Amino acid sequence: MLRLSSITRTYPGGITALRDITLDVPRGLFGLLGPNGAGKSTLMRTIATLQRPDAGTITFGDLDVLRDRTALRQVLGYLPQEFGTYPRTSAERMLRHFAALKGLRGPQQRQAVDQLLVKTNLWEARHRSVDTFSGGMKQRYGIAQALLGNPRLLIVDEPTAGLDPAERRRFQNLLAEVGEDVVVILSTHIVEDVAGLCPLVAIMGEGRILRHGEADALVAALSGRVWTAVIPRDDARQLQTQVPVLASRWKNGRMEVRVLADTPPAGMTPVAPTLEDVYFSTLHGHGLTAPLD
Repeated sequence: MLRLSSITRTYPGGITALRDITLDVPRGLFGLLGPNGAGKSTLMRTIATLQRPDAGTITFGDLDVLRDRTALRQVLGYLPQEFGTYPRTSAERMLRHFAALKGLRGPQQRQAVDQLLVKTNLWEARHRSVDTFSGGMKQRYGIAQALLGNPRLLIVDEPTAGLDPAERRRFQNLLAEVGEDVVVILSTHIVEDVAGLCPLVAIMGEGRILRHGEADALVAALSGRVWTAVIPRDDARQLQTQVPVLASRWKNGRMEVRVLADTPPAGMTPVAPTLEDVYFSTLHGHGLTAPLD
């Protein structure tokens, strides 16, 4: 169990990135959702001991993370939003280098690296330089690096940004497999990455946890309150002044809108709620959504 209690972080200049974050993260896949600028990456770096909070505590099992950062790093795998690689260096050689830094030697090192190259579907490309990889291959290499040493806590920050649908699905399947045994935090602004993958989710905005719980329960709580229709854009703008518009998209020259309301707005039909509806309704309730384009 990873436990965060009253974590606060303010940057020079008075910008508060984290505001009294309290959260329990059990073993398995945990989705952290939030728009860009919500404070997700700051929170991930804080958990990963790359920066200290101004206040609060973090524990991982019996380990006091802020007092013993070295001990946490021994059981941590971290894939940041952006990571660098050495030019003209193969994936296999890079992984062996990082395996050595984690204390793996000889046959144990070779076995660990070979297994991860296979697990991340990079075996055939193991002799290629990482800087020639596609975006999806680089992310798979990044997760292989993060998994070295069999971490008990894995943090992945915006891992699928820029990936095509096939690579995104492959990456999600890999995380699902890993999440059977360890604590995995998947931080993203893409609801699709979390939906159906993470049984527990938290929604973050302006440095705060706005809502958290079981994904299925959060979705079920909106049952009978989400409605949809395809209407002219001007009508959609007018509708926005009457009820919360959760999402909209162009459809054959008109706008398909989803709204949140306790009673059906005129001309709208009920629709099954989704995690995306939970996400946008949460942001809307805190004044964090933008008007229709």
